[in-house]
Amino acid sequence: MFSWVGKIANAFGDDKDDRLDDDKDPLIWCKDLEKHAFGEFSFAVVQANEVLEDYSQVEVGQNATFVGVYDGHGGPEASRYICDHFFSHLIRNVQEKGLISSEVLKNAVSATEDGFLTLVRRSCGIKPLMAAVGSCCLAGIISDGTLYVANMGDSRAVIGRLNRRRSSKIVAEQITEDHNACRNEIRRELKQDHPDDPQIVVMKQGVWRIKGIIQVSRTIGDAYLKKPEFALDSSFPRFHLREPIRRPVLGNGPSLYNRVLKPDDKFIVFASDGLWEHVTNQQAVEIVHNNPRSGIARRLIKSAINVAARKARKGYDEVQKIEKGSRRAVHDDITVAVVFIDQQINTDIDEVSMRGFGNATTASSFSTL
Repeated sequence: MFSWVGKIANAFGDDKDDRLDDDKDPLIWCKDLEKHAFGEFSFAVVQANEVLEDYSQVEVGQNATFVGVYDGHGGPEASRYICDHFFSHLIRNVQEKGLISSEVLKNAVSATEDGFLTLVRRSCGIKPLMAAVGSCCLAGIISDGTLYVANMGDSRAVIGRLNRRRSSKIVAEQITEDHNACRNEIRRELKQDHPDDPQIVVMKQGVWRIKGIIQVSRTIGDAYLKKPEFALDSSFPRFHLREPIRRPVLGNGPSLYNRVLKPDDKFIVFASDGLWEHVTNQQAVEIVHNNPRSGIARRLIKSAINVAARKARKGYDEVQKIEKGSRRAVHDDITVAVVFIDQQINTDIDEVSMRGFGNATTASSFSTL
């Protein structure tokens, strides 16, 4: 037992395992190091599901940087829809308000949710399971020295900052709250909001689940848990509710955060829960701090896969050879974007849009501001 724990520990910190530096995994996509307005960023995605359910984007503007991580479930339709529409809603709201703020992020979430539910309504006659498709949504934007974040679900944003009092040790600061029923606070909140429903949260397959079905308590989509009109009948036993809902079971509004960035704030890690399942906040920021910037998002993903492999009693090389679909038994789809915050401003950058697992780089809508 001791040796196994020790091997997991060696996946972090100053471990220089060459396997984390190679590029042999065909299911990993990456942009090892690119420029944004206030520094550099590294971006990577690994696919585990048969169909990739993590969609993501980085939008680079002359005066702002946007990161979106959308971790889908039940299918890719919701996360793909968010990736296609969220940023345009955000830009429209910024144009209307004349500034970037938490309010415009919240309005962009609301518009995206409304748009997806309209799509579900139009599709459910042909594809009823669209009502059971949903996605977490983590969106962050840096502008005028301030970080604004909107979050729904259990993707997470973590800042790495220097602690000058402790010999400049890097310290992790979690910016977002995980909306997941595994947390006591979330279960307490759900029970308070649904005092007449003793089955609002139940333990199933070893984890707490809302209505015995889903772990995350706030999402975009999952229409059948929000509106009675989208209820699924008993021919879909996984998603069928014995009693119709009287009010939404899941929240559809984001938690909002803003923070003025300080000189000791060195970088932000945005990632889906596939990373955080295997890597703690502190381990993640130490990996970033102790290794070269180039390829650091890919290194974080490979560190998580390394730990997942050991938990499954497999070698890292064995996992590399597992095809998508089958690989889901070892780890989830994982998206990571590491955004470094530097003191200098990059004035020679193009305003571009990058999509996770997409090789095309296009002009960003930031240019319309």
